[in-house]
Amino acid sequence: MQKHTLRTLFMLLTALLLVACGGPEDSTDETFTGEDEVATVVIEPTVEEEVEDVVEPTPESADEVIQTEFDTTLVVWADELLSPVVNQIKGEFEAEYGIGLQVENVTDRYDQFPVAAAAGEGPDIVLLAHDRIGGYYDSGLLATLDLGDLEDEFAPAAIEAFTYKGDLVGLPYATENLAFFYNADLVETPPATWDEAMQIGQELVDAGEATYALALTGTTYDAFPLDTAFGGYVFGNDGSGYDASDVGIDSDGMIAAGDFVQQNIEAGLISDSTDWDTAHLQFETGEIPFLMAGPWALERIRESGVNYVVTDFPMGTQQGEPFLGVQGWSVNALSDNVLLAQTVLTEFFATPAVMQQFTDLTNRPSAFLATPNADPDLAIFGQVAEGALPMPAIPEMGSIWGSWGDAFALIMNGDQSAEEALSNAGTQIRDLISGAVEPDS
Repeated sequence: MQKHTLRTLFMLLTALLLVACGGPEDSTDETFTGEDEVATVVIEPTVEEEVEDVVEPTPESADEVIQTEFDTTLVVWADELLSPVVNQIKGEFEAEYGIGLQVENVTDRYDQFPVAAAAGEGPDIVLLAHDRIGGYYDSGLLATLDLGDLEDEFAPAAIEAFTYKGDLVGLPYATENLAFFYNADLVETPPATWDEAMQIGQELVDAGEATYALALTGTTYDAFPLDTAFGGYVFGNDGSGYDASDVGIDSDGMIAAGDFVQQNIEAGLISDSTDWDTAHLQFETGEIPFLMAGPWALERIRESGVNYVVTDFPMGTQQGEPFLGVQGWSVNALSDNVLLAQTVLTEFFATPAVMQQFTDLTNRPSAFLATPNADPDLAIFGQVAEGALPMPAIPEMGSIWGSWGDAFALIMNGDQSAEEALSNAGTQIRDLISGAVEPDS
């Protein structure tokens, strides 16, 4: 598209609206003196007043006129991180295109969006994590996007994440995923395999230099890179999308990962706690040499002063892969301004200048290839993201978490074997997906 397509589109929409309304009326100031009574007052200059000629802006100066009221205003729902960013760029957009942007920080937008959109009161553009798009799209709440050649300007994994049933339904701006941290004062080179990581940890524990080799910060998402290293998966994917009929929680690979965790807890090398703060504190104080963490943990890890290095995950029987989360902008399919909102995303947001501002003011790797984050650690997170698995956006993903987490809790506590716990979890999940049992309220 040419640069001024958005302005041209707005002018055409405005012209159509004026025709539909019968054209503009003669200008008068209307003063409302009651609920039903309207007094029309035509203002004329008095003899004493000097009437100055109204200077119309020339085409050359038109872009310099600051507008405070607009015929059309698009509502954008974002979060506390992105709302200030969009507010910083809205002035440039409004001056360029003569369309208003009303930016709102809606913290519970995932709950509010489907209700507000269905009632015709939702935003025109909404900030979403990609794993939310499946249910919204199936409910008719998200419009598709066509980036054309621009699609090549984005990280392929980010585009894949926002593609649902073959349709692109969001403009990605940032990615996030776990990476592997190691303490460079305790470990010279990162372990190539998980067995090697445990061997290094064993040596440090035996020497009294560490308490454990590793502490997990959770049983599902936070441990997933270890699960995938042994062939574990949540849903099968043949390249055309996730298959809800192929549940992998009780797969051989997931059971092998469970066995690995249980055996190394019994050996005293993996902590049986999954408390997030405790695990990070242990890494920051040198009690453990290894940690799996995301970019959201960088600030506290840096402030701790620990000598850390960020890298990719060790292998088990294959390369460990984290889940990939992608943040992006989607268009409300029930908006009155769908075409205009789509064009705002493809012609204004999807530009190096705007994407650079998103990148500079957020602590995530950029999804836009031309604006990589200058932070070297985030660059490594971005490299790890190239092999990450997009979080399944299918609605059935909601049936996974509870049983999956419960199974690994049983495994880590030594209450059940990995095979027993995960086999039971797989059955529970399939029953939930099929509707044979009701989900917990």
